[in-house]
Amino acid sequence: MTGLRTAAALGAVLVAASALTGCTHTSAGAGPIARSAQAPATGATTGTSAAAPKRPAPLRINPFTGAKPNKNPVVAVKIDDTGNGRPQRGITQADIVYIEQVEGGLSRLVAIFNTSLPSVEPVRSTRANDPELLAQYGPIGYVAAGGAPNPLMLLRRSSLRASVGLYGPGLSRDGSRTPPYNLVANLAVLAKRLKASRAKSTGLSWSASSKQAARAPGGYSVRTTVGSTPVEFRWRAKLHRYARVIGGVEQHAASGALITTPNVVVQFCKVTTYWKDVDVNHQPAKWSHTVGSGKVVVFRNGRRITGTWSRKNLSSGTTLRDGHGAPIALAPGGAWFVLVANGAALG
Repeated sequence: MTGLRTAAALGAVLVAASALTGCTHTSAGAGPIARSAQAPATGATTGTSAAAPKRPAPLRINPFTGAKPNKNPVVAVKIDDTGNGRPQRGITQADIVYIEQVEGGLSRLVAIFNTSLPSVEPVRSTRANDPELLAQYGPIGYVAAGGAPNPLMLLRRSSLRASVGLYGPGLSRDGSRTPPYNLVANLAVLAKRLKASRAKSTGLSWSASSKQAARAPGGYSVRTTVGSTPVEFRWRAKLHRYARVIGGVEQHAASGALITTPNVVVQFCKVTTYWKDVDVNHQPAKWSHTVGSGKVVVFRNGRRITGTWSRKNLSSGTTLRDGHGAPIALAPGGAWFVLVANGAALG
């Protein structure tokens, strides 16, 4: 991947063998390997004084929820999305969640935490397209449980400040679950270790009211597929939110809380087979391309708004626009993005 930074950008990287991770991918190294990565170099002294970098303007709202801003760092986590990994812990406290395709038609989650930094479970292995997806957030923290050699190489070259180990401060095992579905990440601890950056705008717009939604057709349910995995949400009018549904059953987190979101964003992407990352069952990973443009359907307030998404490059945010070119405003409170392949059915 071009445009990604060198391995010096990693805050802390711990790599373990696949026998320890329990992942279907092969991790680099023959055992737990500690890699101490330094913060990016400030550069050698040249005798001339460089101009001080401009500070970004203070945020007026939290760019991930539309609520009040905070000074918390941002941490992304790779989370299991199979029956073995449910109920997930901490997922209802995520601000933004992506559902993406991995190998074998399965899905996995990438959750963005900023408003709160809870303990999250089960943490799973990284995939090659994650640095591309997350580059728009800046040098944030990223937590995963190992990974295959190629995805780890791309991660080291990215701007993310990553922890991909199984041991150390902020990581523990849940004795009530079996590996690899029991790795717990304490994000408050890991955020400090990784020196994760604070939130910045990624191009999303937020508004409690929406003329676009008022004019849009009904969108009381979302039905599509990520790979061969069905994805469904249902509008709960009393909650003003969409509940996640799997196999006809509304989903709850480990805390018992119903998994809901005020916005479901179905983002149609080019999805390609990634032969540099093949699991032990000889199934190649999939790459959901999130730089570029395509169709988008935003579900909010029980309505569906059709438009387009666009993202110019790795560092750019993702903008959502309606058919007239106006920004599509999301309802405050966060969002779930469903990364589907171009041409996927949407009901």
